Amino acid sequence: LIEKMADVGLKEAALIVGVVAACYWNSLFCGFVFDDVSAILDNKDLHPSTPLKNLFQNDFWGTPMSEERSHKSYRPLTVLTFRLNYLFSELNAVSYHFLNLVFHVVVCIVFLKVCKLFLDNRSSLIASLLFAVHPIHTEAVTGVVGRAELLSSIFFLAAFLSYTKSKGPNNTIVWTPIAVTVFLVAVATLCKEQGITVVGICCVYEVFIAQGYTLPVLLDTAVQILRGKGSIPFSMLQTLLKLIVLMFSTLLLVVIRVQVIQSQLPVFTRFDNPAAVSPSPARQLTFNYLLPVNAWLLLNPSELCCDWTMGTIPLVESLLDVRNVATLTFFCFLGSLIVFSLRYPGDSSKAVLMALCLLVLPFIPASNLFFPVGFVVAERVLYVPSMGFCILVAHGWKKLSNKSVLRKISWFCLAVVLFTHALKTLHRNWDWESEYTLFMSALKVNKNNAKLWNNVGHALENEKNFERALQFFIQATQVQPDDIGAHMNVGRTYKNLNKTKEAEESYMIAKSLMPQIIPGKKYAARVAPNHLNVYINLANLIRANESRLEEADQLYRQAISMRPDFKQAYISRGELLLKMNKPLKAKEAYLRALELDRTNADLWYNLAIVYIELKDPTEALKNFNRALELNPMHKLALFNSALLMQESGDARLRPEAKQRLLQYVKEEPQDANGYFNLGMLAMDDKKDVEAETWMKKAIRLQPNFRSALFNLALLYSQTAKELMALPVLEDLLKYYPDHTKGLILKGDILMNQKKDIVGAKTCFEKILELDPNNVQGKHNLCVVYFEERDLIKAEKCLVETLALAPHEEYIQRHLNIVRSKIASLGATEHLSTPVDGTATVAATEKKNSFQNLKEVKTEQKNTPTAVENNKQYSKNKKRTQKNSIDKETPKKSTKELKDIEKKRVAALKRLEEIERILNGE
Repeated sequence: LIEKMADVGLKEAALIVGVVAACYWNSLFCGFVFDDVSAILDNKDLHPSTPLKNLFQNDFWGTPMSEERSHKSYRPLTVLTFRLNYLFSELNAVSYHFLNLVFHVVVCIVFLKVCKLFLDNRSSLIASLLFAVHPIHTEAVTGVVGRAELLSSIFFLAAFLSYTKSKGPNNTIVWTPIAVTVFLVAVATLCKEQGITVVGICCVYEVFIAQGYTLPVLLDTAVQILRGKGSIPFSMLQTLLKLIVLMFSTLLLVVIRVQVIQSQLPVFTRFDNPAAVSPSPARQLTFNYLLPVNAWLLLNPSELCCDWTMGTIPLVESLLDVRNVATLTFFCFLGSLIVFSLRYPGDSSKAVLMALCLLVLPFIPASNLFFPVGFVVAERVLYVPSMGFCILVAHGWKKLSNKSVLRKISWFCLAVVLFTHALKTLHRNWDWESEYTLFMSALKVNKNNAKLWNNVGHALENEKNFERALQFFIQATQVQPDDIGAHMNVGRTYKNLNKTKEAEESYMIAKSLMPQIIPGKKYAARVAPNHLNVYINLANLIRANESRLEEADQLYRQAISMRPDFKQAYISRGELLLKMNKPLKAKEAYLRALELDRTNADLWYNLAIVYIELKDPTEALKNFNRALELNPMHKLALFNSALLMQESGDARLRPEAKQRLLQYVKEEPQDANGYFNLGMLAMDDKKDVEAETWMKKAIRLQPNFRSALFNLALLYSQTAKELMALPVLEDLLKYYPDHTKGLILKGDILMNQKKDIVGAKTCFEKILELDPNNVQGKHNLCVVYFEERDLIKAEKCLVETLALAPHEEYIQRHLNIVRSKIASLGATEHLSTPVDGTATVAATEKKNSFQNLKEVKTEQKNTPTAVENNKQYSKNKKRTQKNSIDKETPKKSTKELKDIEKKRVAALKRLEEIERILNGE
């Protein structure tokens, strides 16, 4: 490539670099907008964890080519450059925009080299400068997805330059440049499909430029041969041979391309391209009218718009439509240029011919003339055709400037055009700064496109400005009343505003616009697949009402009947079935979804949740691990698998559980739950200092974290730091005054450490207010009465406690002791012997009611699946673990059971000590 650009001067290259930098420097401050979101932010093919082979199996947007919803845009080499960007800077938009700018510079310099084949140096430089500053290119250069145009253009031009070297001395064939051309055509096509059109340009170049034929000469030769008055010249045979090789190579590339899309054209809706589904003659008239529309954008790029779909350009439905005049004028002008370039020899006609080839042939795939495309007009597809336009302008300027009368005017006009175009480009770049600025700029040009109103609404919705977003969504429904996506957007926004009734009404309107279901037939109507999400969104809305769960399930099944491969419907239905306490059916739904997509980490995660519901923790852990194999950073899988390991009681799993929780808090540093569970693990491992640190971190993040507060207090009490536990318990009871275990622990500490009988009594009385049948609180209150030397009250209290727990032998013993004391001292006397404060501790550690006071996180909460956008956004069912204050650890390890037994024995010994005190020993 360097050799081919050898005659491009350093000054010329520097000038082009400077001009491009001056026009596009502000593009570096733009973010990812519009199609960039799908191609960059949502495209898993960019991630290093995705196998490289996926790039060659998926389309430009990361969708498998085999799926109906695929756009069939096969550009793996372009995606590979995105992946390299991601490798070095992840999702830093600056690097993506900078690389686009560099590629545009390269295209401009290579284009300068091409121009010099047909124009003089000055005209070539002017054509290249005009190409560098033309505002129509902002979508291709400033929009990151426009890189497909840039890369394809580089190899497109390089392939053409290579082919120009295929003519040797004495008109011989040099095969190496032809082989290089075929290779570069294949590479250009793998960057973007229009790269293959360079073959047509090479053919025209070979016949009319390299061989110097004109159309009259070719016709005359053909007539002579047909009449038998002459033979085919040798030079023409060589030309035919070269053309046959080129055409055969092209045919091979086309066959491969058809195989890649599996002989299926992409599915576009009538909203994307209304003319494509219109009857004759509206279809033909509109498609032909779009040609002068594109030409006008090149000639006068004053009103640019990022989206020309839907109602932007009304259909031309009649021959009497005045816009047909523009179509007729365009074809007359184009025809006159074609006739001039093919009929007359000379450098001027050759320059015009090659300009027309660059203008027309690369545009054919986007013209709708041979097959429908997913847009009406797209500015970025004019990137290569604008090269031909720039050559025509430069050549015309040369003709004018050669006339002395017009020389100054032509230079002045050229300067004005270049300067105004550069300013327009610089200004246009700012439109691409954010989605809001981009779509608002588009609405200034066109207010008849519902998609633009929707997209402004989406931008506002992302900023949580739901009230304003709703206004734009409603306007979209007014502009295009049958736009299913617009009604879905209105419904979703009403839901975000907690207006459930209005949301359901909007979803029902959207649902009524869907085609009728044909039982037993796969849904293949020309409606965007993500419009089926109306069933998901409506079901998600109504299932908040427990009485409408069956109705919601019916909607999910309706969506599945329309598309048996609708993965999101299985996911949402699986979660609903869990809510309906049908885990086996939920399992079936998730397994069906996994048949459609085994690489979805969320699906394996959801299946793990089902196995937890089915009380199969081993299978649950296996599925969590599969989710983490696919996505090592799956936060919920990290968190919940760690909890599962912790709850298993298997000490061997604790180190891995700790590592996963550490990874989780690294990803979610503001989630107190992660630190709390690290603290619980440390308590299990008897690492008291570490446990204290984690618990304090959790409380700092969430001062009212109930379980963290209680377990920190419990930790202090177990490590002989009872007085440090008291302020923690005060905080706990401030937030949760009804916390029974907290009250028991506080009363115990007040009795044993502070000797505050009144405070302890208040705690135990509070417990009985909350739960009159609480045996622990009742028994401890009996001990308080005994401490107060009120034996009659103590006896009555113990009788009541024994009635609550008649099988508790220790309560009967204590009652006998108190009655014995009353009998020996007389009914009116009071015991003067102080009672050991360990009584309350012993009571809380009695044989059958002895429990591990640790509060563990075992409650499960399922966040509903939500698909609430024109795009398919699947927030899969999440399982977050909240604090279940009174649930005990479901499983204990052998070591823990031994510890409990030791504590139980110690408790019995302390009971014996109390009995000795009560007996007056």
